[in-house]
Amino acid sequence: MAASSCCGVLPVGSVVSRRGRVNSSFGTSNYVSPLKRDLIKFRVRSVAEDDEVKEPAAAAPKPTPPPPKPKVSTSFFDVLAFSGPAPERINGRLAMIGFVAAMGVEIANGQDIFSQVQNGGLPWFLGTSALLSLASLIPMFKGVTAESKSGDLMTSDAEIWNGRFAMLGLVALAFTEYVKGGALV
Repeated sequence: MAASSCCGVLPVGSVVSRRGRVNSSFGTSNYVSPLKRDLIKFRVRSVAEDDEVKEPAAAAPKPTPPPPKPKVSTSFFDVLAFSGPAPERINGRLAMIGFVAAMGVEIANGQDIFSQVQNGGLPWFLGTSALLSLASLIPMFKGVTAESKSGDLMTSDAEIWNGRFAMLGLVALAFTEYVKGGALV
């Protein structure tokens, strides 16, 4: 759609008739004497706007290189910091193993969590905790992140959420067995 606009300028307070003359019927206070065309020249410009704006053809864009990977800190205090990658991931992994083991022994022997720990489960707990902690910390100290090893099915976010649910499940299982006074199953 091509449109053009033009603009006219009138003296302030005057009314123009259809013939282009100043109308003085509104009183003398609104009357402005007609201007001579030779004294003042006005320029009126008209601009047409097109729907399509043609841009000059640009050269083929160069592919952008991938952004550099952020360097992962391998400092002991950075890895084990409160907001670092290790604490929640290790606790989640331990909770997943602990919840499955506690439920498995409870179903097999009928023992609650507290009797499992009292009847020789403490060395197993400490050994499993040490082994899983070392297995989790060694790659972190080498700079390998869980996000870099994530796949389509098993993502690092899914591991974090499963660990959180396992922590809640383990605490809920212990609390329920304490209140009930015996095994859940």
